[in-house]
Amino acid sequence: MKGRGFLATAAAALVMAGVAAGCAQRPVARLSDEALMDTVERRTFEYFWTGAEPNSGLARERIHLDGIYPENDRTIVTTGGSGFGLLALVAGIDRGYITREQGVERFERIVTFLEKADRFHGAWPHWLDGETGRVKPFGRKDNGGDLVETAFLVQGLLAAHQYFVQGDAREQALAARIDALWRGVEWSWYRNGKDLLYWHWSPEYDWEMNFAVRGFNECMVMYLLAAASPTYSVGRPVYTEGWAEGGAIVDPHEVEGYKLHLRYQGIEAGPLFWAHYSFLGFDPRGLQDDYCDDYFGEMRNYSLINRAYCVRNPKRYKGFGPDCWGLTASYSTVGYAAHAPREQDDHGVISPTAALSSIVYTPDESMAVMRYLYETLGEKVWGPYGFYDAFSETDNWYPQRYLAIDQGPIAVMIENHRSGLLWKLFMSHPDVQNGLRRLGMTSPALADASEQAAAD
Repeated sequence: MKGRGFLATAAAALVMAGVAAGCAQRPVARLSDEALMDTVERRTFEYFWTGAEPNSGLARERIHLDGIYPENDRTIVTTGGSGFGLLALVAGIDRGYITREQGVERFERIVTFLEKADRFHGAWPHWLDGETGRVKPFGRKDNGGDLVETAFLVQGLLAAHQYFVQGDAREQALAARIDALWRGVEWSWYRNGKDLLYWHWSPEYDWEMNFAVRGFNECMVMYLLAAASPTYSVGRPVYTEGWAEGGAIVDPHEVEGYKLHLRYQGIEAGPLFWAHYSFLGFDPRGLQDDYCDDYFGEMRNYSLINRAYCVRNPKRYKGFGPDCWGLTASYSTVGYAAHAPREQDDHGVISPTAALSSIVYTPDESMAVMRYLYETLGEKVWGPYGFYDAFSETDNWYPQRYLAIDQGPIAVMIENHRSGLLWKLFMSHPDVQNGLRRLGMTSPALADASEQAAAD
């Protein structure tokens, strides 16, 4: 795929001038929807381009413009957030935010780092030191492989593989190195001898974290990739008994007037990142399996429930409404919190990533939030890497801080809404398609692959 070039508008020029100057200047004229999406996507892309950790090229865990960080945190990169960033980088190349050569150079740096970084039965840890490649414990016992974060990283790697695999000799060599990284992940090891997948393994603490991954949450793509692996694949029973819990994942219920088909970890509906992380590359459109006949529709209703709760606003927070909604895991007035559409998990904090990353499901409703943030709240919530992580109008709380795992889905889902690029790339990978078949899933991507094979 060749770059299409970014919108040649005054708005785009102002965005780049603002980034270069490290300021939050915004165009005065009202932008069209397309120009506004391009402005937000491009500025958010900068988190993973100019804001990246320089040695590894990967995404910093966080960027705080106030300069206040946890101890020894400035060099830490996040593997899952970096996977989201890889998708954003591919989109940035394709849109002309950077040249293709610049993109290849960055991916070569990233792949070189990942080839040498600590791995644990092929899985990367949650955090790495960007200067040394050594594991940085996420918690005392969380100092080994993290299969969920690895899945998010691999989701980005496989989309990049498809972007470069038909390129020139240099790009094909890069794709081959990405393929070797993918083949090295020992997904089946993380079964721990059972028909399910475990989140963590540590060489020091073994399986003591004891976190069996069951649906529905943000981890569906991990099970797909484990089934898709050409080297360490897991069978369909692992998906059936682990993720779907023998069918217990099915739990039809209604929340805020919208129907849901799946069980969400024992609560009616959770934070919105559950609708985003797996589906940045894994295309939910037309996706079906034994447990849900419309994943896109399920995620649309899941998003609309979040919006409806904020519009109802039972705790009467300032600003909440049809133009300002979105509850998910982010910074909060109470520390870090998984905000969700129920009163005990609602602290009056709006996280821009929540509604903006749902734009693929709720385009009109998400655009209303994008305009409110950009045009009404403006520089209170808008900085050099896009919208800040979270804010509260009730508490007059506007921290100038970013998190990689929240910035990435904004850029990626805006691109998927505009072009479907990252969905097309990831779903075109032959191993991914094999994984879909192994799990008994149906997807338009399989039909497209069959038609292409017939044409060839």
